[in-house]
Amino acid sequence: MAIYSNLPVYKDAYSLLLTVSRQSPNIPKDSRYTLVQDLKRCLMDILVMIYEANSTFDKEVVISKMRRKIVEAQVYLRLLVDMRQVSEGWYATAAAQSASVSKQLAAWQKSSHDRQRQQ
Repeated sequence: MAIYSNLPVYKDAYSLLLTVSRQSPNIPKDSRYTLVQDLKRCLMDILVMIYEANSTFDKEVVISKMRRKIVEAQVYLRLLVDMRQVSEGWYATAAAQSASVSKQLAAWQKSSHDRQRQQ
């Protein structure tokens, strides 16, 4: 079992959280204390679930929850750009990071599923 903080999915999810946190002061207060706080909480939940999935045998349930959470985060990001709270350039960066996390979670889930079928 790898150390969770060395996993590429953890690093990418953390990088996305950092991207959102660094942009946060530039977002108007009404959105900062609602949408952005919810987005950050969602990303924090993903980071904790990466630890949980990495340390448990039955990973599929936890990974499914993470995949739902990353979709939730993508909706928050899209809403921020559609409401013109963030620039399209910033959104493109954040969307690419969230897509990377999503792809890695899908691959992790497939790998976990295949591994369980072999046993």
